[in-house]
Amino acid sequence: MAKFKLFSVLLMVFLSGEINGQNGGRSSEMVPAMFIFGDSLIDNGNNNNLPSFAKANYYPYGIDFNGGPTGRFSNGYTMVDQIAEMLGLPLIPAYTEASGDQMLHGVNFASAAAGILDVTGRNFVGRIPFDEQLRNFENTLNQITRNLGADSMATALEQCIFFVGMGSNDYLNNYLMPNYPTRNQYNGQQYADLLVQKYNQQLTRLYNLGARKFVVAGLGLMGCIPSILAQSTSGSCSEEVNLLVQPFNANVKTMLGNLNTVLPRSTFIFIDTARMFQHILVNARSYGFSAVNRGCCGIGRNSGQITCLPFQTPCPNRNQYVFWDAFHPTAAVNILMGKMAFNGNNNFVYPINISQLAAL
Repeated sequence: MAKFKLFSVLLMVFLSGEINGQNGGRSSEMVPAMFIFGDSLIDNGNNNNLPSFAKANYYPYGIDFNGGPTGRFSNGYTMVDQIAEMLGLPLIPAYTEASGDQMLHGVNFASAAAGILDVTGRNFVGRIPFDEQLRNFENTLNQITRNLGADSMATALEQCIFFVGMGSNDYLNNYLMPNYPTRNQYNGQQYADLLVQKYNQQLTRLYNLGARKFVVAGLGLMGCIPSILAQSTSGSCSEEVNLLVQPFNANVKTMLGNLNTVLPRSTFIFIDTARMFQHILVNARSYGFSAVNRGCCGIGRNSGQITCLPFQTPCPNRNQYVFWDAFHPTAAVNILMGKMAFNGNNNFVYPINISQLAAL
């Protein structure tokens, strides 16, 4: 009932446009709200109360974040935190922990270990797959719509940003895991086709729930993360893994172009995370990064064989590291990539950037 009341207020605020800033005057929000779906790269606490091994609500996670260890898999900001700030929004609260008027600006449904496929991430036990994230969003909207009407709800939602970043776990915690049969069932292209066919259905479902402005993040250079580097005999990025995920990114980009054509009044933009990350690695020194192949917090080769443990002492010079732990970027990289997605050119975000999407 509390969430129902809050979202009723949200709708009225959307329709009136009278959202006030912290200073009491009219704010500079570019959009009314942002709704977020994804995995540990953008999760901010939805796994905290689950029976799950995929949690980050302990120190030193959040060591550089004002709220401490919230469940973010970073030392500080995630990419969507930076994007929210640039949109003029407050940080978007986790679905499971949102309270008060925080929810007026959107909700983060992302969950560590979650995938496009429901079976992905089962090694971690508890997680919220994309289908379940959509159900959480749908259940909330159904409550509001029954009370206030579908037309009003549609008007409100079409101005909001919907950020979706899925797929990493479908490789790292499914296809590449020896206890999954997936690799024996599909080659790389077949698996990418399977994932994007499902992804297409899920994004279309989100459109049918009222979303119109979509930001969809591709997969990064997963062969270069510390956990993969730690398995490499050469110590260099795994070209095999990087090539494995290329068909997924290509399929997603094609899918989004098709959705832009067939779904009326929709705008889907693609964040080319792989190209962004390649740019950062190649130009690491110019961005102030001196450590590009190991985690700031972790154990073993490349600090990537065991990820950041509770109360482990991380590196002191965190802004010089590309990777925070075995799998995730530092806040410095998240902030940089958020800025590139927000106002970057077509090399990094296509066909328009987030700032241009918000202005539509």
